[in-house]
This record gives sequence, C-alpha cells and structure tokens, in this order.
Amino acid sequence: MPHRGSIKRLLPGGNTSIGFYSYFQNIIDLKKANKVFFFKGGPGTGKSSMMKKIGHVMEEKGYDIEFHHCSADPDSIDAVVIPKLKIVMIDGTAPHVMDPKYPGAIDTIIHLGEYWQEEGLREKRKEIIESIDENGKIYKRVYKYLAAAKLIHDDMEWTYNQAMDFLKVNQLTKKVIERFFRDIKEQDKIAAERHLFGSAYTHLGHIDFAETYIGDIKNIYYIKGAPGTGKSTLLDKIARKATENGYDIEIYHEPLEPDKIESVVIPELELAFTTNSKFKGKETFNLNQFISYEKLNKYKDELEYSEALFKQLIDDVAYNLKRTKKNHDYIEDYYVPNLRFEEIDILREQLIEEILTYR
Repeated sequence: MPHRGSIKRLLPGGNTSIGFYSYFQNIIDLKKANKVFFFKGGPGTGKSSMMKKIGHVMEEKGYDIEFHHCSADPDSIDAVVIPKLKIVMIDGTAPHVMDPKYPGAIDTIIHLGEYWQEEGLREKRKEIIESIDENGKIYKRVYKYLAAAKLIHDDMEWTYNQAMDFLKVNQLTKKVIERFFRDIKEQDKIAAERHLFGSAYTHLGHIDFAETYIGDIKNIYYIKGAPGTGKSTLLDKIARKATENGYDIEIYHEPLEPDKIESVVIPELELAFTTNSKFKGKETFNLNQFISYEKLNKYKDELEYSEALFKQLIDDVAYNLKRTKKNHDYIEDYYVPNLRFEEIDILREQLIEEILTYR
C-alpha cells in the first residue's frame, strides 16, 4: 500500500476592503501545467465535492495535494493541485471567473450543468433568482464593512506610528537580513514568487491554515508587533532579499489589505517568517519593544475605542457571511434534487483515470 500523501491547505482569494481579491493566477503556472480542468456550473452542482473526492483519492495513492479553500466558506474548495503531476482542477465560476488560456493543449472545461434537470430547476425559478440576488446584496454590505474596518485599522496604525522608533526598527531589519543571508550562496536563476492569502474572513470568523504551509518548515520565526509597527515592511524586505539571491518565495497576504504581508516562506532555505500568533512560541523578533508607551498612552482612550469599533465591524462581516452561507445552502437545496449524480460519479472515475495517465 503506497504511503499516504500530505495536504497543504491554501487560500487563493479573499474578501477584502477593496472587494473580492484574487490570487488565482498563482494556483499554478499554466505554461508549466500538464493539465488544467476548469469546472463550470451553478451552486450545488458538485464542483467542490468532486474536486475534494478526486484530491483525497490521489492523496491515498501517495500524492501530495494542495486544497485551495473558498474564502467565504472554508468547507468548500475552489481548486485542487497535484504538484508532482502538474495537474490542477479549478472552479471557474463567479466570483473567480477563469477560462481556458490554452484550450485543448492544456485546458479542458468540465461543465457540470450538463448533469442537471432543467425542468425541476425552472419550477424553483423565482426562489433561485431571489436567493442569488440577495446574496449579491449581502456581499456588497460585507465589502462596505471591510472598507470601514480598514479605515479604523488605518487609525490604529497611525496611533502606533506616533509612538514608534523606526530607526531602531530599520536597524533590527538590517540585522535580521544580515543574519539569514550573509552566508547564503546566490542562486544562478531568476526567483519565482507565489502570492496567496495567509488568512481569510469567513462565516466562521477569521481563519487560516498556516500549520499546513508553515508547520513543516524547519526554521520558523515569529514577527511580533501591533498594527503600524512595521511587520509587513520587515517581511517585504526579507522577501526582496531572498529573490535578489535567486531563491523562490511564497508570500501570504493579509485579507484586510491585500498589499500587506502576513508570512514569507523560503522553501529552499527551510525558512519561514510569520506574524501568525500560532507560532508565537518560536524565536521572536519583537517590534513592540520600539514603542514609546509614554507617547502611546496619550492616545489610550482613542486606541481602545478604535480597537472595539474594529472588532465590531469584523464581527458584522462574519455575521453577514453567515447569512450568505445560509442563503447559499438554500440555493444548493434547489439544485441537489435535480442532479443526475450517477452520471457525475461516472465522470469522476473517468477524470481520475485520465489524471493517472500523467504518472
């Protein structure tokens, strides 16, 4: 019996302060892929279930798998990658609409809408339209709350900025970079960058799967700091130094502000630097040590108010995403009874057979 593969859980898209933001182009380099399956079809047509089932079959056969989770509903899958075979399955429907770039040569469309019974769905036409439209309205509200939360977070960052000694932050940054790259041999290649989200705002709250993409790294370092203390800037400088030396990097971004960085992983050097508190027991670079609490205390009341307001807005985001989840489940209830699952099961077995031809 083959050794079971491992599963890395990632987030290619996010609900952010600027709306839905996609790093789907980083799921796989399409030019290097052997095969890309684009799954099309409405909610409840089984796209996520099929991808998960195929992924678990390949995991049981000994292949390492990447599950790319939906940012709103982490139980759902937006993509599955089998790195060794260079094969990917992607949900190509809204909001992360993707279409084949190299049709026939690399890409294939799998349309699960071919397996539904339209007459049954037409009977629920009114309910389906109302539910889908309502979800669109709720998401607009979610993005307004996230935009408001960013403004409050900006205020928190500004407050800490007033109390920071950034000269010392810069000095620490230089020491960190010198420590890890002084004796590192430069690689004779152009480094590749892979950008994804490090966490997500979901109906379950703020979640991440960092233990699956950082946990196995040999050397993990925790970057501690309040908002505005320079954590993202420090991580960006580490990432830039690694790529200058020719090392591939994985950059995991914050969901509130996609430009900001939560974690940097340098697989070839077995190095990871992260702001994720799951790793606060690791060796720590503490940027809070450069805060003047005498200056910060002048803004104590304002800061506490902003922190409470920010938490309330993020709680409102989770509440509304729970509403979209409930609505989505209603929509699926209309589709599920009208699907020909026996034919979908046959299709899944055919896809597994095709995937295994790339061994």
